Amino acid sequence: YEWGDAAYEKMKAIKALFDPKGLLNPGVIFNDDPQCHIKNFKPLPLLEVTSDKLQATSTMQHDGAALVAHSSSLVANKCIECGFCEVNCLSCGFTLSSRQRIVVQREISRLKQSGKEPERLALLQKQYRYPGNQTCAGDGLCSMSCPMGINTGDLTHIIRQELLPPGSFGYKVGDFAANHFAGIKSALRPVLSLANFGHSVLGTKTMSSITKGMHNALGIPLWTPAMPKPYKFKPKELKAGNKVVYFPSCINQTMGLPKKSPVEQPLVNKMIALLQKGGYEVIFPKNMEKLCCGTIWESKGMLDIANRKTAELEAALWEASEEGKYPVLCDQSPCLHRMRSTIQKMKLYEPAEFIYTFLRDKLSFTPIDRPIAVHITCSMRKMGLADTIIALAQLCSTKVIVPEEVGCCGFAGDRGFTYPELNTYALRKLRPQIEAAGIGIGYSNSRTCEIGLTTNSGIPYVSIAYLVDQCTQPLTTTQD
Repeated sequence: YEWGDAAYEKMKAIKALFDPKGLLNPGVIFNDDPQCHIKNFKPLPLLEVTSDKLQATSTMQHDGAALVAHSSSLVANKCIECGFCEVNCLSCGFTLSSRQRIVVQREISRLKQSGKEPERLALLQKQYRYPGNQTCAGDGLCSMSCPMGINTGDLTHIIRQELLPPGSFGYKVGDFAANHFAGIKSALRPVLSLANFGHSVLGTKTMSSITKGMHNALGIPLWTPAMPKPYKFKPKELKAGNKVVYFPSCINQTMGLPKKSPVEQPLVNKMIALLQKGGYEVIFPKNMEKLCCGTIWESKGMLDIANRKTAELEAALWEASEEGKYPVLCDQSPCLHRMRSTIQKMKLYEPAEFIYTFLRDKLSFTPIDRPIAVHITCSMRKMGLADTIIALAQLCSTKVIVPEEVGCCGFAGDRGFTYPELNTYALRKLRPQIEAAGIGIGYSNSRTCEIGLTTNSGIPYVSIAYLVDQCTQPLTTTQD
């Protein structure tokens, strides 16, 4: 109707000249079927979860997008497979993208619901393990460019939960670790000591070769020269004016500095010194060795255990802060992100935000005149704090560089040890920019991310707290 009968017939004739068999886009431009508008719809079967999974996930909140859209389907059911998410998916082009994960899970769901082709279903589930499950960082940055705000990382957590039902060996291990967390952390320290001893005796090249072979053959976590030494933090409260509750993350309570480190103090000690410089009294929650935000269990798919650990932490922080009277600081941004998602009745801060909000007017900044790199973690981007860490870095250096096309680092908690190829792929564009800009050091606010960044960039990455401490002095008013 738009072209008119004469033009329409000429267009059909032209189409027939170069496509006489109708092979190119059949029925798209020209179609004589009056029912064509209600035929050949792309199937979009629902992704369904059972009631026990709903019970484990219904109490969790993630950036305003609930894990459960209604009683039997995930928010991922809203996906129209547009692919806008893929710009933020670190595994896109390496294994599967976030969109492709949803597509494959829809086909798995369709086969389950139909009861047909059981062999194909089993094969698809097996083939999905590495490209779909194991190489998903679960960082959730895909939700930031998705029109529907779909976090495919949440879908991955549900899938992992299916693979670790209560009573399974993996679940029992996770539950044991949650109930004996202080002992688990203590056991980790000898492992770190052994790794560093091997490095000292054998050297970097030999140690890398040995652990690479063991990783490829047995799946043992890959060693890296950025592996930290063991560390045990002993809390000692400092008396001053303003008060802050400081919860050092499990990682920073356990991991010290690597053998070749540009800084001299473990992060917890440096953070305390910086708080003291700003005139703050530091308060620690009770039984800190047993506390954890729950991120470890959430990433493995044990969401009920994760919620239990978060509840324990919330109770301890509530008491330490005198029922929310004082701000709470956690030195690991991924941990803080989960804490903010699940703990609503206290003011919670990660390092860059706390320093910029509370210490900026209590310190005198003298910026250095050399280039530095800043890595913005996934959790900071999701919390809307990317500009905060950049602004803080600009108070400390005249040349702050945020490398382009570097989103999630791909370390993803411990995944950088078990699937280091994901970390390497995610940071493939980092080193050339570092070298071109002549950068000698980078800053972030996640210990595990910093291990992966150091391994793949050629320069050391440490917490932004070190840079702030280096470039500041207490104001006279603070000393008085």
